[in-house]
Amino acid sequence: MGSSVRRVNGRSVVDVPVPEVFADPPPPEPRTMAGLRREHGGLRDRITAGDPDAAARQRALGKRTARERLAALLDEGSFDELDRYRRTQAHGLKIGENRPHTDGVVTGSGTIFGRRVFVYAQDFTVFGGSLGEAHAAKIHKVMDLAVATGAPLIALNDSGGARIQEGVLALHGYGGIFRRNVQASGVIPQISVILGPCAGGAAYSPALSDFTFMVRDIAKMYLTGPDVVAAVSGQRVTHEQLGGAAVHAGTGVATFVHDDEESCFADVRHLVSLLPGNNLEPPPGGPARGATTDLRPALAGIVPVEPNKPYDIRAVVAELVDDGDFIELHEDWAPNIVCLLARIDGQTVGVVGNQPIALAGVLDVHAAQKAARFVRFCDAFGIPLVTLVDVPGFLPGTDQEYAGVIRHGAKLLYAYCEATVPRVSVILRKAYGGAYIVMDSRSIGCDLALAWPTNEIAVMGAEGAVNVLFRKELATAADQDGLRAELVTEYTDQLMHPYYAAERGLVDDVIDPEQTRAVIARGLEMLRTKRSPAVQRKHGNVPL
Repeated sequence: MGSSVRRVNGRSVVDVPVPEVFADPPPPEPRTMAGLRREHGGLRDRITAGDPDAAARQRALGKRTARERLAALLDEGSFDELDRYRRTQAHGLKIGENRPHTDGVVTGSGTIFGRRVFVYAQDFTVFGGSLGEAHAAKIHKVMDLAVATGAPLIALNDSGGARIQEGVLALHGYGGIFRRNVQASGVIPQISVILGPCAGGAAYSPALSDFTFMVRDIAKMYLTGPDVVAAVSGQRVTHEQLGGAAVHAGTGVATFVHDDEESCFADVRHLVSLLPGNNLEPPPGGPARGATTDLRPALAGIVPVEPNKPYDIRAVVAELVDDGDFIELHEDWAPNIVCLLARIDGQTVGVVGNQPIALAGVLDVHAAQKAARFVRFCDAFGIPLVTLVDVPGFLPGTDQEYAGVIRHGAKLLYAYCEATVPRVSVILRKAYGGAYIVMDSRSIGCDLALAWPTNEIAVMGAEGAVNVLFRKELATAADQDGLRAELVTEYTDQLMHPYYAAERGLVDDVIDPEQTRAVIARGLEMLRTKRSPAVQRKHGNVPL
C-alpha cells in the first residue's frame, strides 16, 4: 500500500495509509437479554459443576461432594441455594487470584418430608472446606434465617479448619458461629453431621449442637491433631485413633454413628421427622394408632420377676411405641441407661429407661449426664417424657465418688425437676434409694406415676436392709442364714410389697404389664394440655 500526493490550498499533502492495527476496533456486540442469560447460565453451571478433578479426589476418599450430599439429604428438587456467587476478598499467601465462587461452603434451604430446614454443607474441593471470612458470613446468614423462620438447622461438616491465610478473620468467623449456636439452643433443633475432618475450634459447633452424627472411616474430630499431640507429648496416634467415629461414640460427643453416608442421611431425615421445627410449635404428629386400647401380652414375659435377672429394656420399649420403631441416642456411651425418640399413638415422645443388661442398670457419672441432656432437650421442645424405672441405685465405689457422681447425678435430678412437659413414669421392677428419686419419681414432679406388680420401691434391697438393721442379731444368731431369710421375708412383706407406695399416694396406679402401652397413651392424652407457669428468674444454675 503506497502513499499519494495531492494539492490542498496550493500546498502539497501526502496521504499515508493507516495500518490496520491502529484502525478503530469493530463495535461490540449489542448487549441483549439472550446474551446475558447465556453468560449467567454458563457461570451458574460452572459453579454447580465445580472442579471435576477435585470432585474425583473427594470420591476417591469415599466421600460425596457437598452438592451430592445435599441431594441425598433433602427432598428431591427442594434445595434453594443462597450466596452462590460469594467469594473471598483476601489476596496473597497462596490465594492470589484463585477465588472460587461459594468460598468452600454451599448454603441454603430445602425440605425433609415436606418440612422446611436450613442447611450448610462445607465443600472440601474448594480450599479444603476451610473457613474464611466469606465462608463464615454465609453460615452466619443461614443460621440467622433458621432462627428467624423457626426451622431446624443441619450442618454438614467437612473442613480443614480455619483458613490460615485469613488469620484472625477466620477465628472471628468461628466465634460468630458459636454465638449463634448458643442463641439458637432450645429455640430450633440443631444437627451436625461430620463427614470429613472437623478439627480445632471447628469441633465446638458440633459440641454445641443437639445431635451429632459421624460416619465411620471418613469422620475425624479433635481439638489438636496427631502432629501436635506428638510434638507436645511424644505420643504417636493416627487421625482415627485420636478422633474417629468409634472414639466419639464412646465419649458421648457423637450421638449417632453410621457406616456410610447413605444410612447417615436416612437417619437424619428420620430424626427430623420426629422433631418440631422450633420450641413454639408441637412435635409433628401422625394419625392415632389405637394405642389407648392396645394390649400387649408379651410385656408380661419380658421382665423377670427375680430382681437380679437381666433383660433388655429395648424389648419393653418396642412393645410400647408405635410399630416397635424408635431411634436410640448415644447407643455406645453409658449403655446402662437408654434414651430414645419414638411415637406413641402417633405423637412423638422421649423415653428414658434403665438398662439391666449393662451394669445392672445402675446410675453412674456418664448415665446421669446422658439422660440429663436428653431430658432437657425434650423439655425445651415440648416432647413428653416416658421414664421406665428398674434401678438398683447409684454405682458405688471410689472411682465414682472421685469422678463427682454427686454433682453429675444432680444434673439428672435438676433436669427432671425443671421439666414442664407431660411426664409419665413406670416402675417395672426395682427402684432403690436416691436413684428412685432421681428417675422422675412423684416427689420431683412426675405427673403420672405407674407401677407393675413386680415393683420394689425402697431405700435399698431387702438383703442389704436386713444386714444393716439387724447386724447385731445376725452376728450372734446360731442360724444366721435362717434368721436372715426370715427377716428378709418380713422386711419385704412390710415395706416392699407392690402396693406400699400406692397406698401412700406415691404411685397413681399398679397396672397389669399388658396394659402399659394403653395406660401410657391415655395418660399422655390426659396431660396434653398441661401448663406450667414459668418462675420469674433469668435462669437456674445447673450443676454443670
